Amino acid sequence: MAGDKAGEAGNGAYPFLAGDSEMARRIAAFDWASTALGPISTWPQSLKSTVGMMLLSPVPMALLWGQNGVMIYNDGYAEVAGGRHPAILGSQVVESWPEIADFNRNVIEVGLAGGTLSYRDQEMTLNRSGTPEKVWLNLDYSPVIDDEGKPAGVIAFVVETTRRVRAETQLERGFEMLRQMFEQAPGFIAILAGPDHTFAMVNNAYMQLVGHRDAVGKPVREALPEIVDQGFIELLDRVRETEEPYIGQSIRVLLQREPGSEPVERYLDFVFHPVSSAQSNVRGIFVQGHDVTERRLGEIALRESEERFRLVAESAMVKLWMGDAEGKCIYLNAMLRNFWGVTSEEVPHFDWLETVHPDDLQALKEPYERAMRDHVPFSVEVRFRRADGVYRLINTTAQPRFGRRGEFEGMIGVNVDVTERRQAEEAQQELNAMLEQRVDAETARRSKAEDALRQAQKMEAIGKLTGGVAHDFNNLLQVVSGNLQLLSKDVAGNERAEMRVASALEGIGRGAKLANQLLAFGRRQPLEPKVVNIGRLVNGMGDMLRRTIGESVEVDTMVSGGLWNTLADPGQLENALLNLAINARDAMEGGGKLTIEVGNAFLDDAYAADHPDVQAGQYVMLAVTDTGEGIAPELLQQVFEPFFSTKPQGKGTGLGLSMVYGFVKQSGGHIKIYSERGHGTTVKLYLPRNHQSEDVITPTGVTTTTGGTETILVAEDDDAVRATVVDMLSELGYHILTAKDAASALTVIESGAPVDLLFTDVVMPGPLKSTELARKAKERKPSIAVLFTSGYTENSIVHGGRLDAGVDLLSKPYTREALARKVRQVLGRTGKPTGETAPPPAQKITVLLCEDDVLIRMSTTEMLESAGMKVIESGSGAEALAAIETEAPDILIADVGLPDMTGIELAEKAREILSTLPIIFATGHSDVPGTEALSRTAIVTKPYDMGRLQGSIDMLLGDT
Repeated sequence: MAGDKAGEAGNGAYPFLAGDSEMARRIAAFDWASTALGPISTWPQSLKSTVGMMLLSPVPMALLWGQNGVMIYNDGYAEVAGGRHPAILGSQVVESWPEIADFNRNVIEVGLAGGTLSYRDQEMTLNRSGTPEKVWLNLDYSPVIDDEGKPAGVIAFVVETTRRVRAETQLERGFEMLRQMFEQAPGFIAILAGPDHTFAMVNNAYMQLVGHRDAVGKPVREALPEIVDQGFIELLDRVRETEEPYIGQSIRVLLQREPGSEPVERYLDFVFHPVSSAQSNVRGIFVQGHDVTERRLGEIALRESEERFRLVAESAMVKLWMGDAEGKCIYLNAMLRNFWGVTSEEVPHFDWLETVHPDDLQALKEPYERAMRDHVPFSVEVRFRRADGVYRLINTTAQPRFGRRGEFEGMIGVNVDVTERRQAEEAQQELNAMLEQRVDAETARRSKAEDALRQAQKMEAIGKLTGGVAHDFNNLLQVVSGNLQLLSKDVAGNERAEMRVASALEGIGRGAKLANQLLAFGRRQPLEPKVVNIGRLVNGMGDMLRRTIGESVEVDTMVSGGLWNTLADPGQLENALLNLAINARDAMEGGGKLTIEVGNAFLDDAYAADHPDVQAGQYVMLAVTDTGEGIAPELLQQVFEPFFSTKPQGKGTGLGLSMVYGFVKQSGGHIKIYSERGHGTTVKLYLPRNHQSEDVITPTGVTTTTGGTETILVAEDDDAVRATVVDMLSELGYHILTAKDAASALTVIESGAPVDLLFTDVVMPGPLKSTELARKAKERKPSIAVLFTSGYTENSIVHGGRLDAGVDLLSKPYTREALARKVRQVLGRTGKPTGETAPPPAQKITVLLCEDDVLIRMSTTEMLESAGMKVIESGSGAEALAAIETEAPDILIADVGLPDMTGIELAEKAREILSTLPIIFATGHSDVPGTEALSRTAIVTKPYDMGRLQGSIDMLLGDT
């Protein structure tokens, strides 16, 4: 209401609102009663006086009154406020300008405390018209004293300097750009001032030219004394006197770049240009130029080179010539002038084309004209007439000549008389023609042999790779398979769980088959070859083949009489035939005929020459032929590669033929595939003839899975595999010792511990190999049995693709039943009854387990109790010491890090109670400092398994 009344009254109601400015009217009309200032009529005189003074000032001013900084400003400030005006009138300054709220809070705090602030070209980002903009301002803040003599507000003097700051910045950038251009100019630049030619400015190129001397501020005579006697001072004086520039080209100058050093010779292109003032007086000289020493030296070298060329050309024993861009002869050396019978004076007018044999003119014209047109080299053989009228066959070779600026100047060439050489070549051509036929034939044969060798090397490389992959894969399968078999006993009776375990084991079986196929291709599977009659083996597989391929395929078997024997693994041979039969069946989707043929074959020297992997000799051939669609010729070289398949996606692994290929190669044989689109495929296996009598192959019967109580030392570097094997053998009743490598295993054997069977992985790290471990074990303990296991034998116990004599091998992955059978089979050969070396039944062992981790304590207790031991649990050292006082355990297993004391401290206090107490330290570290002073101790590192705990317990209790 007050604002309205004031508006009606006009500015006359408030004399301090002098003048007719916009802001005087707005202040008079504003409803101040809604602000902290209250109605205008109640304003203190100090506020009125300040507002009146501000309205009369052309300088942009704003008054921030009170603790909240209520804004009152004049017309000049309204322009600075931009789009924020007039909304900010009467508002609090921190709300008016939120983007600089902290800045304004500080202004109010300082001003109301009686302080002043002043800023010049203060950079701010303000939102004056809806978008942020960067501005620069001169700001001065002073306190306004109220009627009581205290600061009641802050008056701000605001002058926007944005345009000036931006203009100065742009000007500075321009100066900086000019300075950089001057400094970085590729040519040297200097500005000389005054009659004594004092250096005012020099750029980097000039400093590099003269040797980085301190030149600025010095006359030329003083800065570069070595040029005083070279005429340059006189040139500068003349330019200053005549006011005319001087341009120098390739001017020689001697510069002493280093004090006391010899002057260096440089050649310069430069200009001395007078710099005049507004009154046309010469104030200085602008120096600009380029160091052209390299160009000048090049020109001198070129002239010298041309002179040397002329001397060489004249004395050369070849015919040299030069022509201009129009093809006219401009130079002939002495030999060529003598050949044509012309003098030096006659050369410019000599028409050399007239000496070309008429029959050769067209042969010369085309390459010569193209070379002249396109400026390219040319070479041609034509007959030229010599001065005596005899035509000679000349080889003319020429290169284009170009000037310094790249312009075509003509051709330079050499003529060589090849008459006698061509006659000799023609005489030899007949001989060459005859030899070429022989060479072509030999080259074709060799090329074919090299292709075959490259393919063999490729297959060998892939074989090594797949063999290595299979080794790691088998280790993984062994861990999963062993644990699944152990799990099957735990879930017995749970039908759903049993089905899942069975399904997982079936997958393990498929994985094992895949790994074995990879090993077969890589020729790394251990074979057990027998002398077999392939015809008898094929006839014995008739029913199996028919069941496998179905009734839609007709099977025709042809076995030749008088069939030779061969040495091969019968099981792998059956697998190979089954794979070929299945591939043939899949190739004949709608049915067809499968022909299996067995016969004797002789591969002669010619065949062996075309196939580097074949030795000429007698073979037994097994051929499988189908009537399918056949294989495209470009794919035949790939069919034996692993994972390559011509079947649709998801219809095969691509390992069938790879397995057959590896088996045949490992057996010393040869495999050949013939196929034609639309006419089927034939795969022929050639296995070397063996002159021995056929072995009698006895089918292996099903045996009952049994265990025993013998002691088995398991040497396996893979922790997971080792843990699984220990669990399976422990379930079978065996007493287990473990080692993580061959050296550790030998240490166990040499310790005198009773060991009936060494069960060792073939491939383990360390200098001691498994085969050497087995040999040394036999030397120290002749009665010990040895069983190898591996997913990849790596030629350690398999040579020539065959298992070494007397060696037992259990291939990974294996089942619990296969492990049990093989262990009993190997132990059975020693002639010892089951459990001969097993220790007699002993009293149940009492173990004191001190472990603060509840989960570790629970799992360890379960392992120990499952091994038939009594376990006393404790979670701290104090609990363990109390148990020793009352229970007298046989052995202490202590964690190294306990909440109330260390494992070493616990051991020392425990020995004060039981001086002979065996102690096992459990730790996550590789060693336990302090144990070296304690006897009858052992260390097991976490995570540990029952095998390692059992071994340490047996070792310590065996010391009693």
